[in-house]
Amino acid sequence: MAKSESIQRPAVGDELFDTSEKLFPDVKANEGESAYTFMHTVPYEGSVGLVNLMTTTRVQRKGFRTHLVLYGPAVLMASASRGFPKVGDEAFPGHMAINRQLQTLIDEGATIYACRFAAGALYGFPENLFMEGITPFHPLDVLDCALTAWRDKAFQLNTWTL
Repeated sequence: MAKSESIQRPAVGDELFDTSEKLFPDVKANEGESAYTFMHTVPYEGSVGLVNLMTTTRVQRKGFRTHLVLYGPAVLMASASRGFPKVGDEAFPGHMAINRQLQTLIDEGATIYACRFAAGALYGFPENLFMEGITPFHPLDVLDCALTAWRDKAFQLNTWTL
């Protein structure tokens, strides 16, 4: 008998983990606190982009004045022309998840920036194709935005994928 045959398969709805135990307090923003998420990631090449957008949404909902900075390949996440066969159509379940999460952030008051250099120089992607509510910025602003966050003692989440 194979070892795996002695392990009982869980049924749908069985709880496999204790999700009630939380080790750290549920931190909320104090008055005037900010958070910055810097993303340099290839959209749809793994889950990291979507997971970081969901984390940024969670930070926003904790009351932080939230800024999302898309640079490098992450600017492609901000495309307003995604869809198949028509713009906005979801070709398969989850296909438009990134756009929906960005829209949620915009709707809930986050500020989202996308780098003009990455858009134009790297991808030939004109800024008028960014989603409504996303602010294009100069590539030198990546560093100055990080320094602004540091000066403001803001929480920073920095993610890179290649």
